[in-house]
Amino acid sequence: MKLMNRRLLRNTSGAAVIELALVAPVLALCIIGIVDMSNAYSQKLALEQGAQRAVEKIMQTTSYTTVEDTLANEAICQVNGVNANGTCKSSPLTASDVTVTWRLQCASSGGTVTNQTSTDSDTFDAFVCPSGTATQAKYVQVDLRDKYSPIFPVHFASFNTSDNTYHISATAGMRWK
Repeated sequence: MKLMNRRLLRNTSGAAVIELALVAPVLALCIIGIVDMSNAYSQKLALEQGAQRAVEKIMQTTSYTTVEDTLANEAICQVNGVNANGTCKSSPLTASDVTVTWRLQCASSGGTVTNQTSTDSDTFDAFVCPSGTATQAKYVQVDLRDKYSPIFPVHFASFNTSDNTYHISATAGMRWK
């Protein structure tokens, strides 16, 4: 019996299978994590490109609708894609996920800078710089927000959200005048 136990202890023919069984789940989780993070990054990149292309579109034309509507529609179209008939898809990004912000920046000759901000273009049009302003600049900015649902919703401390998604956003802007 002692001889048989010694032979079993020296036998290494199944060691590789046992090592693989111990390491395989860790490798699988790493691969799934890499794929999941790649998908999230891809969605973030799509949001950033949609915001930037919407701003580029606004520089070209706004002949049919207001600037806000043009920015929102173009951003939604860029992120969601288009249907076969050329119309924009209505999901996953909606108009409520897009915010257009207007900002008037006034700089006095003494170096003091003041900002007036609004999400309504009519309110923005009423903004004026105080007397004694040396320079003024007008900016428009588009913000997109979306949620990413991971394949395996494993959340860590500060990334934990109540809806088990990661909230992602993108911003693009330009000097208006």
